[in-house]
Amino acid sequence: MPRTMTVSESIDISAPPEQIYALISDPTQTGNWSPENTGARVTSAPHSAGMVFHGTNRRGPFRWVTECVVTGADAPTRFRFQVRKWGVGKPFLTVPVATWEYQLAPTPHGTRVTETWIDDRSAWPDSVSAVVDRLLTGGRTFAEFNRRNIAVTLKNLKAAVEADRR
Repeated sequence: MPRTMTVSESIDISAPPEQIYALISDPTQTGNWSPENTGARVTSAPHSAGMVFHGTNRRGPFRWVTECVVTGADAPTRFRFQVRKWGVGKPFLTVPVATWEYQLAPTPHGTRVTETWIDDRSAWPDSVSAVVDRLLTGGRTFAEFNRRNIAVTLKNLKAAVEADRR
């Protein structure tokens, strides 16, 4: 069976899109919600397409850094970035990893936030991806692993935003 290349999850948050966009378009804040990302350092002009940042990540005892470029910054409806380099200590290996996107849509009581992961390893054979995925995720595919991580991230984002509005 071919691998799943895209997963998305959504959540409704009681806050306006502008407030949520301001948070998700600042990658230095992502570590506050993500079960894997621990923060970021912006290396070019912030909050716009073309912005480059280095994301720091942790999964169990493993730590790594990615270089990402923002490919869509359409306030307050969409923020998208592509992970284009990977490394331990610093991102040095140029390799297609993934694209992440947040879409925000107003609702009667706030905003529906949809987070999407796209597997950019389309040139990898499914058999190779299956082995790598299971090694790096403890037995799951990246699609399964990231679906869980997205759900946790969105739940944590909702809790943080709604707590700030009280």
